[in-house]
Amino acid sequence: MKVASSQPLLERLLRYTKIHTTSDPKSQSVPSSPQQWDLLHLLRDEMQAMGLTEISLDQNGYLFATLPATTTKKIPVLGLLAHVDTSPDFNGCNVNPQIIEQYDGSDILLQGSGDWLSATQFPALLGLKNHTLITTDGTSLLGADDKSGIAIILSAVEYLLAHPEIPHGKIRIGFTVDEEIGRGADHFDVTAFGADVAYTLDGGPLGELQYENFNADYATVTFYGRSVHPGTAKGKMINALERACEFQQRLPAHLTPAMSEKREGFIMLHAIEGSVDQAELHYILRSFDRQELVSFGDYLTNTMQAMQQQYGEACGKVDIVEQYRNMYEVLQSHRYLVDIAEKVMKNQGIQPILEPIRGGTDGSRLSFMGLPCPNLFTGGENFHGRFEFISLDVMQQAVNVIIGIAQAFADYPFEAEEI
Repeated sequence: MKVASSQPLLERLLRYTKIHTTSDPKSQSVPSSPQQWDLLHLLRDEMQAMGLTEISLDQNGYLFATLPATTTKKIPVLGLLAHVDTSPDFNGCNVNPQIIEQYDGSDILLQGSGDWLSATQFPALLGLKNHTLITTDGTSLLGADDKSGIAIILSAVEYLLAHPEIPHGKIRIGFTVDEEIGRGADHFDVTAFGADVAYTLDGGPLGELQYENFNADYATVTFYGRSVHPGTAKGKMINALERACEFQQRLPAHLTPAMSEKREGFIMLHAIEGSVDQAELHYILRSFDRQELVSFGDYLTNTMQAMQQQYGEACGKVDIVEQYRNMYEVLQSHRYLVDIAEKVMKNQGIQPILEPIRGGTDGSRLSFMGLPCPNLFTGGENFHGRFEFISLDVMQQAVNVIIGIAQAFADYPFEAEEI
């Protein structure tokens, strides 16, 4: 089974990336940025035109739809999920994609900024010779994370609609908001979605099949200062920014993302803001091991306690909140989700890459909310920055995998308790 043309898939991706959907971590609204509604409304209209049923868009921006079953066999309802927002880590406005056909392995000029996308710096490019690549122009991110997932899902669904002879069960499609700022599952109604299990399309290179992810916490470290005119500040001024810098310098230098890989965790200074009067350090804490994650939080609290002993207890504070946990704890009892996807990939000549996610997805939290949810590849690389790119050829393979999974669900010998 092969889908005939990748042109509609490319057109979808380009159409979606043109819509500015950067989420805003400082906003308390849902979605966090109003422009996410622009893409949601477009997707709703497209799904209506395709002929999907049970389409709903709730007040929080969760867009659901149904592809009806073509078999009467009793099988679990399958969900397919992607998110509409893009990361606030880099400019997501005025995206101007570049299309490179028959990529030859040479450096790619990002024409808006003058930067070069080089295989020397990003060796994954060498495995994509003769592919059609979509890159940024260097002035923004691309937004393939996760608009490629949306395009892949809708292209697979469109194919299944056009081929009712392919047996599959009921499929629920879901597009979420604010995943990039850790809120994608905050208002997700698992009961309303109505799927028994699901896959997120939010991965990277060809073959990625992920059912394990970081445990994640978020920490805010606040320092309080005293602002005085610098000309008369002697013995009076307390500079909160200086104390914030001192705090960061006291942390272990080896526990940063740039010093970690594979199953190693990290403490990352994500943002710093403030003034002489008050300053905040924002950290993300990540580990595959819950106890190590606790120890990372202890580094922060112990460092603050040491500074409180030096400067007084009121000099600052540390607040740590849970973001998400390792979905392996749930998915180890739903191994068939991985087995089905792995078999489909192998049948299509794709070598599955079963490696843990050094990050998280909506599925990380949804798995603990009663919707077991591994993550599948999209073909994208270097997300969240100017060097982001994606292979159209790999996107097409992801479409084929989704179609194969839908069909495999209809053939799988489910036990009664799995339905």
